[in-house]
Amino acid sequence: MTGDYPTRDGWIRLHTNAPYHRVAAERVLGCHGDKESVSRAVAGWLKGELESAIVAGGGCAAEMRSISEWLQHPQGRAVMSEPLLHISSTSDSTGRILEYRLPQRPLAGIRVLDLTRVLAGPVATRFLAGYGADVLRIDPRDWEEPGVAPEVTLGKRCARMDLKSRSGRALFESLLSTADVLVHGYRPGALAALGFDDEARRRIAPGLIDVSLNAYGWSGPWFERRGFDSLVQMSAGIADAGMAWRSANCPIPLPVQALDHSTGYLMAAAAVRGLAQRQLTGCGYRARVSLARTAKALLDQGRYEGCASLDPEHEEDVDPTIEQTTWGPARRLRAPVSIAGTPLHWSRPATALGTAVARWTQ
Repeated sequence: MTGDYPTRDGWIRLHTNAPYHRVAAERVLGCHGDKESVSRAVAGWLKGELESAIVAGGGCAAEMRSISEWLQHPQGRAVMSEPLLHISSTSDSTGRILEYRLPQRPLAGIRVLDLTRVLAGPVATRFLAGYGADVLRIDPRDWEEPGVAPEVTLGKRCARMDLKSRSGRALFESLLSTADVLVHGYRPGALAALGFDDEARRRIAPGLIDVSLNAYGWSGPWFERRGFDSLVQMSAGIADAGMAWRSANCPIPLPVQALDHSTGYLMAAAAVRGLAQRQLTGCGYRARVSLARTAKALLDQGRYEGCASLDPEHEEDVDPTIEQTTWGPARRLRAPVSIAGTPLHWSRPATALGTAVARWTQ
């Protein structure tokens, strides 16, 4: 059901990969067994009205807007005034000042609690794991990411936990109390509803490096709206600009989830900066990023006028190491980021979700 569909006045994207998002869309459109029947149902709607109806029902959808339409939209205007990174130091301090680490594994001994899903947050924590951090990813008991788990679980241990249960919250609090970094992508207010608002997190883990992500920015009428890379590309005008550039008759997003990947590396950079600051001051650090603000940063670069196609894969693009993943032996594309003298190296292969015990190893 996920995909782009023509409406009476344009295009809309439905995001129904999670079962509860699909249910929300089906409540509006009716139950459909194939894309053709979904397309027929969508065709009778105005794109804005359908977006509003699905979002109001707890689902995820985005009408395709042009860049100029997004800049005039209340949420677009709000995001334009936000910084790329919302950064602040906190007054709480920690006695956990780490000893100097070898350049080859500068984050060894750092504990990272990962509460993120596809795709930006997992990219960030994968990067931290590549420099030695002990990354523990926590997922709900029924959550799966079959399409991307082999990509984003590299270097991590993945456990399950029910944060809505008393025992789950107690275990999470215990883990958080000894964590150095918390990376989370819950919508604003979601952790607070579980008893873990900003103040509680600082009380439980003084000196915490707290890095959070949302889709549509941290101000404006949509700051609590559910969203994903593909939806933000539709909202912010990227898919429309691609359609015009290619003279196509359907939305053309970027060829990769560029908002997710770009935002993920920003989150990793923020975490590292926070750790460096804490080494100097002992104080905590908070950073907030959004996919929509990253979209502005990419749009500000202007349109690339070079080659219109991607280069084919070459042998030198692939790491020669055989990785023994949960799904069998595999070779991985080389990392797109490198730091001279400090190579990325993951000590754990990619693994299925829920295969680890929720505890720290170091």
